[in-house]
Amino acid sequence: MSAANSKQYKEAERRSWDSVAHGWEKWWRTIEKGAGVVSSRLIDLAGIKIGSRVLDISTGIGEPAITVAREVGSTGRVLATDFSSEMLSIAKKRAINAGLERVIEFKQGDTGTIELPDSYFDAALCRFGLMFLPDLDTALLNIYGSLVNNGRFAAAVWASSEGDTLFTSTMNTILKETRTSPPPKGAPGPFSLSDESLLGNYFVNTGFKDVAIDRINVTFNFGSSNEYAIFVLETAGPLQVMLSNESSERREHILGAVSESARKFADNTGAVKFSNGTICILGTKNKRKTQ
Repeated sequence: MSAANSKQYKEAERRSWDSVAHGWEKWWRTIEKGAGVVSSRLIDLAGIKIGSRVLDISTGIGEPAITVAREVGSTGRVLATDFSSEMLSIAKKRAINAGLERVIEFKQGDTGTIELPDSYFDAALCRFGLMFLPDLDTALLNIYGSLVNNGRFAAAVWASSEGDTLFTSTMNTILKETRTSPPPKGAPGPFSLSDESLLGNYFVNTGFKDVAIDRINVTFNFGSSNEYAIFVLETAGPLQVMLSNESSERREHILGAVSESARKFADNTGAVKFSNGTICILGTKNKRKTQ
């Protein structure tokens, strides 16, 4: 992606995530009931403990930073970053409500260019953020440089959704209704890092050692297909770009179309589960030897 295209993409992404920040605040309990298992796994992989200094990349409205802050205690420190000011505003409010404002610091900025302290963090985490970065090499180098020697970076990305799943049905419906072409191969997106070899190579090429990959499953539960459709349209930042030129009437129609497409995945009570594989990757920083 060229520098001009990257800048344009980042600005569109920032606006899209700003626009759904309050949707994330509304649905955070539903999100954390599902994604909390990912936070726990990343914390375990990164070896986070009381007193650890931790970097949380693409924290959104504060996760897993808030969960981490409880783990590291008053002697630890957490820096949580995101490029959405609206997301960070909610994250700060949540941290204050949880009494963790002295443990967590929030900083707005792009992962590739945000200023991070050199060789400072014992661990870094990123939950479902790497696949949306247009220049992953630069971002990983910035994260790598902020870690102490033997510091660990644990991240989670979505695995590819095979066959006729709820996710693919939803995306196909929205693409059709908004007359949008699928993103080109290799473009940032939910499944852009679902190839384990590709993901692992990014880490190895950055300099991370002992790169290891694990898989877990994540499930989000909804009382009905309509509830699921509302959740999708209120929380999926990239979808806002597709919907930005649609009238309120068309948005209502698309909401109904998504709900209808999800209905075939409902159980006999009408409840819907969004379930998908998650790839967790761990890399360790080893100080490069000087010649």
